[in-house]
Amino acid sequence: MEPAEPSVTPPPAADDGWRRSSPTPSLHEVHQSIPVPKHLGFWRKLLAFSGPGYLVAVGYMDPGNWATDLAGGSQFGYTLLSVILISNLMAIILQSLCARLGIVTGRDLAQACRDHYSKPVSVVLWVLCEVAICACDLAEVVGSAIALNLLFKIPLVWGVCITALDVLVVMFLQNKGFRYIEALVIALILTIGACFFAEIIFSQPSVVAVLGGFVPKFEIITNPKMLYLAIGILGATVMPHNLYLHSSIVQTRKYEHTPEGRREAIKFATIDSTVALMFALFINAAILIVSAAAFHGGSQKVEEIQDAYKLLSPVLGVTIASTIFAVALLASGQNSTLTGTLAGQIVMEGFLNIRLRPWLRRLITRLIAIIPAVIVTALYGESKTTDLLVLSQVILSLQLPFAVVPLVLFTSDRRKMGEFASPVWVKVLAWLTAAIIIVLNVKLLADTFGLTAWLTKSH
Repeated sequence: MEPAEPSVTPPPAADDGWRRSSPTPSLHEVHQSIPVPKHLGFWRKLLAFSGPGYLVAVGYMDPGNWATDLAGGSQFGYTLLSVILISNLMAIILQSLCARLGIVTGRDLAQACRDHYSKPVSVVLWVLCEVAICACDLAEVVGSAIALNLLFKIPLVWGVCITALDVLVVMFLQNKGFRYIEALVIALILTIGACFFAEIIFSQPSVVAVLGGFVPKFEIITNPKMLYLAIGILGATVMPHNLYLHSSIVQTRKYEHTPEGRREAIKFATIDSTVALMFALFINAAILIVSAAAFHGGSQKVEEIQDAYKLLSPVLGVTIASTIFAVALLASGQNSTLTGTLAGQIVMEGFLNIRLRPWLRRLITRLIAIIPAVIVTALYGESKTTDLLVLSQVILSLQLPFAVVPLVLFTSDRRKMGEFASPVWVKVLAWLTAAIIIVLNVKLLADTFGLTAWLTKSH
């Protein structure tokens, strides 16, 4: 183990609202490694701050989203587009709070939890977060393995093992500079976007029906099957590990540690994440639109991602449609595993304050997620993979309140944030978002265990 590096920021005051100080910055290898010169104009400064938002946006278009979006489109047409839109707006609010927390306090969300809560509570939150990361990684590696199987006929188990090599990619790129990781991620996002732009052209959806799908419908709450998928979409869109990730990687920028410098950093980081998440909105909506246009109301059942791959070309009458679909899936899976590896490192370091050598740290965090994925894939093979992906997203959604509530609490606390505490309108939107997430999760649990039916009969 390595000794903790000295802090590059001043220690907090005794009355700053934290139980303890955080002596080591998050991701210290790349902390403040990207300079932002003061003399730059607006657009060049925005370019200097751009990058972290796209790493975060990757988690909003991972294979777990594909499973829920494909299922939602094939079963319910365009109806669940409104859920994708609302989830994306929630994500924009929460990710802006993450950037605010990281920039103002110098802590990522995991470190903030450790420095605020007692040790037992921090350990519980860490365990819950690791469960969420395992669920997320299950979606990512299984999605990549499915894409490798579809494109190159590589067995699923071997495909899962191949995805573990992303540890080497992260280590290589991070040693060259954090900008290289951001460049690779943005290139893969553009690849996914181009693929689905082509798929939308091939599928020729009804513009009126698509626009109608963005209007929320009460049926989504009352229909248990639709609600299950809606919460899956919510879990696939607003992802717990992204909250920890974003609050850390915004600190890779070397901004001025003055009130003016922090205010400017918050502004540009928020623009960065908002623009990036609009790309994620397009891709998520495109997956559901293509699924609805191609498969809803047809005689062919689409229960697995493999089904969509096999049927897409025949249904659309475009030979290359299925191949483009698989290429986008592979890009999505690989992108997500890259950022998942970083998130695992941030969570372990932040909650437990463990300092290991970089290669060992990444290997441990990767194995925590890969081993369950290998076991599950070996047991189930190609059957029920989409069900597993949807279930993984529901697990993520159930873990969300344990990340969202501390985030909103910390960023609303004037003792911790000073003049940068969230304004009233942001607090209202943030607590409304947290409340919606909690209520939907309670409703899902009630439906799952039959409590709703029991209460209805008893009255």
